Amino acid sequence: MKRRLALASLSLAVALGCGTLPAAAADTDRSTTTSTTTTSTTTASANAAPDVDVTKVKAHLTELSAIAGRNGGNRRSTGQGYDDSVAYVKGRLQAAGYTVTEQPCTSGCTSGAGPNLIAEWPHGDANDVHMFGAHLDGVSAGPGMNDNGSGSAALLETALTLAQQNPTMRDRVRFAWWTDEEQGLNGSDFYVRSLSSAERSRIKAYYNFDMVASVNGGYFINHITSAAAAPMKAYWDSLGLQPEENTEGAGRSDDYSFEQYGIPTSGYAMGAGARKTSAQAAKWGGTAGASYDPCYHRSCDTLSNINTTGLDRAADGIAHTLWQRAVDTGAGGGCDTAGAVANGGFESGTAPWTGNTGAIGAHSGQSAHGGTRFAWLAGYGSTRTEAIGQTVTVPSGCARVTLGYWLHIDTDESGSTPYDRFTVKADGSTLATLSNADARSGYVQRSVDLTAYAGRQVTVTFTGSEDASLQTSFVLDDVTLQGA
Repeated sequence: MKRRLALASLSLAVALGCGTLPAAAADTDRSTTTSTTTTSTTTASANAAPDVDVTKVKAHLTELSAIAGRNGGNRRSTGQGYDDSVAYVKGRLQAAGYTVTEQPCTSGCTSGAGPNLIAEWPHGDANDVHMFGAHLDGVSAGPGMNDNGSGSAALLETALTLAQQNPTMRDRVRFAWWTDEEQGLNGSDFYVRSLSSAERSRIKAYYNFDMVASVNGGYFINHITSAAAAPMKAYWDSLGLQPEENTEGAGRSDDYSFEQYGIPTSGYAMGAGARKTSAQAAKWGGTAGASYDPCYHRSCDTLSNINTTGLDRAADGIAHTLWQRAVDTGAGGGCDTAGAVANGGFESGTAPWTGNTGAIGAHSGQSAHGGTRFAWLAGYGSTRTEAIGQTVTVPSGCARVTLGYWLHIDTDESGSTPYDRFTVKADGSTLATLSNADARSGYVQRSVDLTAYAGRQVTVTFTGSEDASLQTSFVLDDVTLQGA
């Protein structure tokens, strides 16, 4: 992961030294957890996603370590260690049947930096691309086994597992190993800049994996409440891990390059130089007050600096996400709607809702359908329009998909004339319109049909609008996506 200048916790990592925190015991199958988590019976068959063999992931790490050893002890983007890493990954992917491209970084990268490596599985709809990436370069101080051999190796074995399984693909999957991340996210930035707007629009989500084997690590997800993150969170939730938002890594790894162009992103991480809290140590184990990775950007970031349990859980979660997003699991792609609407009850702040998010809260004068928070649209008694929305992924394997919500309409208007209106839209198309004439004393459960959007990401918007006099409040809560 790219170092943030003025990262206060870096001094602690230096003071602690490295190799002092043992990795957790190997988690060699998808149903095994540590004593601090709940045992799960989730298996590959539940979602047709296979177990990614962590011993094979570690074999890739061993090879990356040997490459660094033959080339001055590191895999910096400007050195032979990086070029040899590219050659190793490329050779394995080509042998597995991938379409592999080396992309020279011709602007914005450090002088002499090696290429990005892009590998596409040549099956599935090329207009719907799900992209998975990790930076392959490291710092000059050491071999970079956690940062970021861990993400690179987990991604490589996931790609090889996909090729070995060779399932029927619904969508296209593209993998990337980035150059020059440590010098400023330069390789991924160049890649996204080099795409046309049409090519960018085909990328439905980008998933990033940077430092997924930290020895004192936690379980962090980028944009954890987003639609993109839903399958990643669902898998770690199934292991009882209680993942948290990756605040330390925000803007510091290659997902940020995609965010800058409006492409949805998520990813796994286990932490860098920041310190584990007491609450985190209580639920994940490890040492409170110590860095997640005491060897972050140091020479001791070697094979002994790898948490096998975390590495295994990350690799299996990558596979789960890939299968959920891109594989035809036998029912037109599956009908998994869990987590498709993030923060649908508004209990976790405002993200990922956008628009007039000040409407979200525990406001006095109205009450929630469930919990304590809700979205109160309009209700001013004057000309006003408020809207909130988020992007959701509609699965393609459902016979029918509906967007469900609970709505309380409270009004001072009278009669059946629709002065004030509430609309539900999908990508700008109106699916439902209600008004002050539909007012009721309490919440009413309602729904709109999203089946026509199956297999797509769609922006759902709720809007409340009033005319110049007499208030109508549209109080929204518990928004869900439901499949049959």
